[in-house]
Amino acid sequence: MEQIDCIIAGAGVIGLAIARKLAALGLETLIVEAADAIGTETSSRNSEVIHAGIYYPQGSLKARLCVAGRDMLYRYCAERSIPHRRSGKLIVTTDVTQEPVLATIRANAAACNVEDLHFLAAEEAQALEPALHCTAALLSPSTGIVDSHGLMLALLGDAEESGAVLSLNTRIVSGRIDGGRIVLHTVDTASGGGFEVATSRFINAAGLGAVALAGSLEGFERRFLPTLRYAKGNYFSVVGRAPFSRLIYPVPEPGGLGIHLTLDLGGNARFGPDVEWTDTLDYRVNPARGERFYAAIRKYWPDLADGSLQPAYSGIRPKLSGPGEANSDFVIQDATVHGSAGLVNLFGIESPGLTSSLAIADQVACLLA
Repeated sequence: MEQIDCIIAGAGVIGLAIARKLAALGLETLIVEAADAIGTETSSRNSEVIHAGIYYPQGSLKARLCVAGRDMLYRYCAERSIPHRRSGKLIVTTDVTQEPVLATIRANAAACNVEDLHFLAAEEAQALEPALHCTAALLSPSTGIVDSHGLMLALLGDAEESGAVLSLNTRIVSGRIDGGRIVLHTVDTASGGGFEVATSRFINAAGLGAVALAGSLEGFERRFLPTLRYAKGNYFSVVGRAPFSRLIYPVPEPGGLGIHLTLDLGGNARFGPDVEWTDTLDYRVNPARGERFYAAIRKYWPDLADGSLQPAYSGIRPKLSGPGEANSDFVIQDATVHGSAGLVNLFGIESPGLTSSLAIADQVACLLA
C-alpha cells in the first residue's frame, strides 16, 4: 500500500490553501476531490467577499482567522495578480430603532482588532451612494471582493509547483485509524475503480461532507462528531446595473448577514443570501423567493423596479448551529481533542472561510508540525 506524507480531502478553497502550505513545507501532498473540478460547492457558491472581521465574537476562531486571513489574502492577490478590489462596504440601518446596533457592531469589531469602521450620518452615506436610503451607516473600507475561481486556481498552481498532486473524481468512502497512520479507501466516481492509500497526516476539508467523512473512519469516536445543518442561501441578480459602487449590508439577521448587495468585479450587482434551512443539496433557486427579496432590498434601495430581479444561483453553508441558535464558531479538531495523531477535521467552515483560508492553512500546518 502506498504511503503519502499528507492527504487532503476536498479541493475547495480551504483544502487548496492547506495543500499549498503543506507542499511548500516539503511534504508529499495528495488532494482528493469527489467532483470533476475544484471548488464546485461552497467555495464557488458565495458572495466572493473579502470580509473585514466585523461580526464575530471576540477571541473566536472566526474573528482571529478572518482578520489575519484578510490581510494575507490581500497580499496574496496583489502578489499573484488575482482579480480583486478593496471596494468598501456600508452597513446600514433603515429605521432609527436599529441605530444602536451599529454602535454594538463597531465595538465588537474594535475588540477583534478591526478599528477602521466609521460612523456616517444618513446624508454622509448618501453622499457616497446617492441611490441609498438609510438613517445611518458604518463604513468598512477594508471589505472587498475577489475572484474566487482565480484564487483557487492560483492556490492549486502553487501547490502543484511544490509537488502536490490533485486527484479528481476520487471519493473517500471509508477509512481506518491504524497504528499511527490513517488508511483510506477511495472510489473513482467516473470509472468505479479505486485504491487504498495510507498517510500519517489526513486533513478532512470536505466541507459539506466533512462530518460524514469523519464518521466513516473506523477508530474515530463518534462523540467528536458535531451535528451538521444545511443553510441554503439564494441569490438574485438585477437586470441592468445597480447604481452602487460599494457593498451594501443591512444589520445582521438570525442565521446570516441579511439580504445584502454585493458587486462582482465587472460591477454587476447580486443580492443575497437569504437563509433557507434544508436537508438536501438542492441548488435550484425558487423564483417565488424573490418576493421577499424585493421587500428587503427596497428598505435600502427604494427605487428597485418591479420585475427587475431574476434567480442567479444558490449556495449551502455547512453550519453547526440551527434555527434560533447562536452562530457556531469554526471547529478545527486535532489530536488534542480526539486523540488520533495526524488527523485534522475542519467542521463548519462557512463564512468567513474564503477570507480566512490562508490563515486556516497556517493553523493546520502548525497543528501537524
